[in-house]
Amino acid sequence: MSLKNDILTMLQLHNTEYISGQALADKFGKSRAAIWKAIKSLQKDGYIIEAVTNKGYLLADNGDVLNGIRIASEMRHKINIIHYKETDSTNTQAKRLINSGEAENTLLIAADRQTAGRGRQGKSFYSPEGTGIYMSLVVHPDAMLQDAVTSTTAAAVAVCRAIEKLSDIKPKIKWVNDVYVENNKICGILTEAVSDFELGIVTSVVIGIGINIKTNDFPDEIKNAGSLNADIKRADLIAAVADALLDIIDGGYSEFIDYYRSHSMIIGKRINYIENGVITPATAVAISETGGLVVKTDEGVEKTLTSGEISIRW
Repeated sequence: MSLKNDILTMLQLHNTEYISGQALADKFGKSRAAIWKAIKSLQKDGYIIEAVTNKGYLLADNGDVLNGIRIASEMRHKINIIHYKETDSTNTQAKRLINSGEAENTLLIAADRQTAGRGRQGKSFYSPEGTGIYMSLVVHPDAMLQDAVTSTTAAAVAVCRAIEKLSDIKPKIKWVNDVYVENNKICGILTEAVSDFELGIVTSVVIGIGINIKTNDFPDEIKNAGSLNADIKRADLIAAVADALLDIIDGGYSEFIDYYRSHSMIIGKRINYIENGVITPATAVAISETGGLVVKTDEGVEKTLTSGEISIRW
């Protein structure tokens, strides 16, 4: 661990009292000048550290800082965390790490910015620096292929629970896994499986999550996008989402399906669903026990969708 991280950990542990530069120097066997340089670097990163003559240093506020230590300090689950200032896509980087053998355990990847963020159906996910969270959680369920789809709906539940934990906002879920606030999409989720086809199991699941916290200047081609517009720090939200997801990811639908249903924004609504390129008008009737969408077409035919795209007919 670097001196900077050592000092940050010490300041977080003693966040109600000043620690002198000499005490830090003695603790870590470094010079006062090295301590001062590390403090300045932490302040540049965004940490608000008070420096008072004859008293020392005090971590006044973590600020909206995003790094592995900051995320880990807020999480209940202990997992490996990798933070990038910039990457093309956290999901893409996660799969690179899996293929190289560097993601054998549960892994959380977070980035300040994505240059090629990806969404479902080949869509891109707008990922500017500092205004949202862009994260991927890698888990290794060793489950039969068809069982890994629980990750998708579980992720939507985890996002909603995290938002409700950190704010007064009441998000809703648009099947399958888009999260909305006041009819605007504030979160996209992309789940990708890495499979062993000979054994017929999913060896790894990459769950990518992007949430707009304060992103308001969207490109013209992005429709119905919105933000939480809440005073939530990025590291806090990443930690809350990861904890909530790890709480339920190894369970079945029964552990979260009632919550998922209670947050659905489409039950009883007129929708269009796309299946094999064909658009069909229908009414959303219910959410099945395994997360499927039960619909009734305008011709009165009832069926359960297990994948695909839908749109609400406002």
